Amino acid sequence: MQRSRTIPGVAFGTSAFFLWGLFPAFFGLLAFAGAAEVVAQRILWTLVLVLAMLLVTGRLRELRGIGARIWRLAAVASAAIAINWGVYVFGVMSGHVVECALGYFINPLVTVAFGVLIFRERLAKAQWAALALGAAAVAVLTVDYGRPPVIALVLACSFATYGLVKKVIPLDAVRGIAAEGVVAAPFALAFVIVLALTGRSEFGSSTGHAALLVATGPVTLIPLLLFAVAAQRVPLSTMGLLQYLTPALQMAWGVAVAHEPMPASRWAGFALIWTALAIFTAHALLRARRTHREARTSTVAAGSQPKSADA
Repeated sequence: MQRSRTIPGVAFGTSAFFLWGLFPAFFGLLAFAGAAEVVAQRILWTLVLVLAMLLVTGRLRELRGIGARIWRLAAVASAAIAINWGVYVFGVMSGHVVECALGYFINPLVTVAFGVLIFRERLAKAQWAALALGAAAVAVLTVDYGRPPVIALVLACSFATYGLVKKVIPLDAVRGIAAEGVVAAPFALAFVIVLALTGRSEFGSSTGHAALLVATGPVTLIPLLLFAVAAQRVPLSTMGLLQYLTPALQMAWGVAVAHEPMPASRWAGFALIWTALAIFTAHALLRARRTHREARTSTVAAGSQPKSADA
């Protein structure tokens, strides 16, 4: 039964990460608009779609039952993902796809660092080694770029923040996306109106431009829903491996299609990141396997206990 759920779950997860990996191809088509306008339109059209889903399924009224604390968490999540979207779109449009990919490669390491700094989690030696290699990689890339890899660091930190909030907010995927959109929509709508009134909006400049901006809604929502389904069916260790598909595809696009420069020093920095991720992932898989083995042993031991005479 577990296997029958896992196999289609992997397909959903692979599809989600594959679609995210193709984002540079789509958002590169939106270079006619500024990053801020793209993000505002993306927020609005994603919200329209998710509200329509809730309406069709008779769940729209569930938003009214959300408490003040959850709305505050939704506001934090909304701010984090809006920053992430804005920086990502800017990175793609300005020819920094490889640096965007770097951000998602180092995201797992930043999440672990947040766990230490915020939740005082204790790390194993392997995890400390991975963090040290990640810090060394950032130092190498800082020298290579002549500046800190700001785009990558902001993407990693904003998405790690979003992930932390999503772990504690008691909302399912659809309601969570809707709540985040409701919080952000007034700001996005105000910005879109200002652009229209000042004649700087690209939405009404042509039918093609309008269609591409509207498409940001389904392009955003579909992989999120695929990911939500996969997360319920696939072990975390498997999802941890699948997540590297996205930055790998994005980096391949940046190097092979966008022809972004990759000097030897930049390859060296990425090699350090990949080594850190290999150590981090191997440790996580071994720990998950050990936990599973211990749980199975405990179950077998409990089942072999002799029943008492009173039973």
